[in-house]
Amino acid sequence: MRVPLSWLREYVDVPTDATPDDVFAALVSVGFEEEEAIGFDLEGPIVVGRVVSFVEEPQKSGKTIRWCQVDVGGAHGGIRGIVCGAGNFFEGDKVVVTLPGAVLPGPFPIAARKTYGHVSDGMIASAKELGLGDEHSGILRLAELGLDPEPGTDAIALLGLDDVAVDVNVTPDRGYALSIRGIAREYAHATGAVFRDPALRAWEDVQPGSGFPIAVDDAAPLRGRAGASEFVARVVRGVDPSRPTPPWMVARLTLAGIRSLGVLIDITNYVMLELGNPVHGYDLDTLAGGITVRRAHPGETMVTLDDKERTLHVEDLLITDESGPIGLAGVMGGGTTEMSDTTRNVLIEAATFDTVTIARSARRHKLPSEASRRFERGVDPLIPFVAARRVADLMVELAGGTLDPEYGGALYGEVFLASIVLPREFVPALVGVDYTDAEITGALQTIGCEVSGTGEGWEVIPPSWRPDLTDKWTLAEEVARIHGLDRIPSIVPTPPPGSAGRGLTAPQRGRRRVANALAAAGFVETHSFPFATAEDNDLHGSAWGAHTASVRLANPIDGQAPYLRRSLVPGLLQVAHRNQSRGFADLALFETGAVFAPEDDVVYGTDVVPPLGALPDEATLAALNASIPPQPRHVAVLLTGSLVAKQPGVAPVAYDLTDALAAVQTIAVAAGVRLDVAQGLRAALHPGRTGIVSVSRSDGGNTEVGYVGEVLPAVSAAADLPGRVYVAELDLDLLLSLSTGPDVAASLSGLPAATQDVSLVVGDDVPAADVRAALVDGAGELLESLRLVDDYRGAGLAEGTKSLTFALRFRAPDRTLTAAEATAAKLAGVAVAAERFGAAIRE
Repeated sequence: MRVPLSWLREYVDVPTDATPDDVFAALVSVGFEEEEAIGFDLEGPIVVGRVVSFVEEPQKSGKTIRWCQVDVGGAHGGIRGIVCGAGNFFEGDKVVVTLPGAVLPGPFPIAARKTYGHVSDGMIASAKELGLGDEHSGILRLAELGLDPEPGTDAIALLGLDDVAVDVNVTPDRGYALSIRGIAREYAHATGAVFRDPALRAWEDVQPGSGFPIAVDDAAPLRGRAGASEFVARVVRGVDPSRPTPPWMVARLTLAGIRSLGVLIDITNYVMLELGNPVHGYDLDTLAGGITVRRAHPGETMVTLDDKERTLHVEDLLITDESGPIGLAGVMGGGTTEMSDTTRNVLIEAATFDTVTIARSARRHKLPSEASRRFERGVDPLIPFVAARRVADLMVELAGGTLDPEYGGALYGEVFLASIVLPREFVPALVGVDYTDAEITGALQTIGCEVSGTGEGWEVIPPSWRPDLTDKWTLAEEVARIHGLDRIPSIVPTPPPGSAGRGLTAPQRGRRRVANALAAAGFVETHSFPFATAEDNDLHGSAWGAHTASVRLANPIDGQAPYLRRSLVPGLLQVAHRNQSRGFADLALFETGAVFAPEDDVVYGTDVVPPLGALPDEATLAALNASIPPQPRHVAVLLTGSLVAKQPGVAPVAYDLTDALAAVQTIAVAAGVRLDVAQGLRAALHPGRTGIVSVSRSDGGNTEVGYVGEVLPAVSAAADLPGRVYVAELDLDLLLSLSTGPDVAASLSGLPAATQDVSLVVGDDVPAADVRAALVDGAGELLESLRLVDDYRGAGLAEGTKSLTFALRFRAPDRTLTAAEATAAKLAGVAVAAERFGAAIRE
């Protein structure tokens, strides 16, 4: 909302020396947002001149210029010679002259310069050059504005060009502030200045008379609210539309962002900006009968003021006469009854329209107008009668009309303002400031509320211009706003346990730890679309490649991938292919994200939709959760290419399965679990190079959490990936649920370790991980670490057996171990392995 300061001063006492920044500071303190200060950007000397004489001089280009002698007053050098290219003025005309040293908007500095064989000592200005409008075809003749000042008069002050406007952002809930009246009231709230309400008129002064028929026929009101609740029509006869709009009004409209369109239309726009109630004028002589406000009929059309024929919707609210639609209510008038240069009698319309109806019509027809902007936010229902009378008074004063006090019409609507119960302790508890009772009631009365005491607080009736005040929370906001938001202490509230605002949850922290650990290990995080083909879900979503249930999208983005993914690996393969096709051959990628794992023979979905505005109960929430398939979060890694690139003197080192296993261990450490990897099978992975990842439980069992291995050559070739590709995918949610917390680094011991090796012969079908687990279980607490260092199969061993060599490290926390103690612990582990798998020490 652009607010010219001269206009604002008419209704509130703004100091004469107040700058735009001072006004901004006051309005910001009551909740508005500062935009910018807007002026005409003119610098003098810009004065009134009288054309004494001129000589027309044709030029070779075909253009004719005038060499003028212009009297600019004795104080400014008397008569000056000025070259002018316009031809719409006459000798004796008073014009606006910009003298050397002046600056016009642009900036465009004026200086004496030689042109067309003369030295032009200034410039005669047009309205556009002064910022007063778009008219640039000729210079501005002051007689057309009804002005006859003396030469040398300051034209900036004469035309109101010394005014400045402040532009503030008005939020959608504060439609009352889209007016000078509303902004003046808020400035008074902020500064304590005296406010003079321009809407205070005696009721008998604003009555329109009778005789003009007005009806509302709304057969299909939206949300039970009639399209028009109030409608007033007044008549002004004998207007002269050729009269000039006064310069002060043109200047104010221009600063407010409204261009001048003639005195009649300018008056309606002026009152809209002043009071906040849009007003429309009709050429009374073009109306056929009275006015009926109704909804549009199916297929009905009308031509609006922009000369466009519009097909109407049955929800559109129309202003009609006996000929049909003459206006799209609250949005734009019709072309058949608009005011024009031939208008002599005017019917003035002011009304209160339904906010939802106007908002929908404006958006439906893509007609965001100044009128619809106000109606859709809600206008003061007590203002239409005042606005109509204000327009009529200005048309009498400025357009020479005569108010017809007897002929008019009105639809009177009941204005019901619901009261709000405000408990005494509610505002201090909500805002966090110990307001006194006097401060609370004083703030509410300041904004226009009626406040009456009750036993436990107050009953508050909001003012008619504040439809946004609907409950005790909005009243509390007004108290805080009026007394200053700077009084609210900067204290971070402590939410109750389990609620939002207490930081990350344990699963969120765990997921971040895993992602950060992989990134720190050199992996690059990627994100892929969660869409997959049925073949990808079958191949990567199950161990054996069998058909699995998948969620099919009703409206897939990609018809070739209409399912939600069951695995992250297909997306990583696509990302790897995209990068390799662009020359990035060495890749270490990871992704965390949800997969969608519906269970077989389970029908998902529900027809139950909980009602809006109420929190569903626990049973309803449980039913809604059961209607969607499980969506666990997984983490997956992909490695391909070289770990170490070829360099001078250094051979390339390719990624291999040990790097994928290292990534799995990185995830395990970050998640706070101990993982075991045993040989297994996956349909998409190389047999013999596939590991099943599991977590040992306290009951002695294992919980499978994922897999790791080398992708089958056929699968990597189908993804257009040359070379070997290694992947791992773990159920991150399950992994974190099994976590006992992140690993904490143990204290460094100053005691020496005892190291021993052992080679055990077992059947070649026994997983090394199981043998390792048996050694750990048997060796006891003295065992600090154990790792597999060799897997031998060949000469010297019985057929169907293999030799597994482990390196063991023992350490006691309180003493130096002897070799006998270390050997005893090792043999205890061997005994458990022998018991479980028939393991024997290799001789």
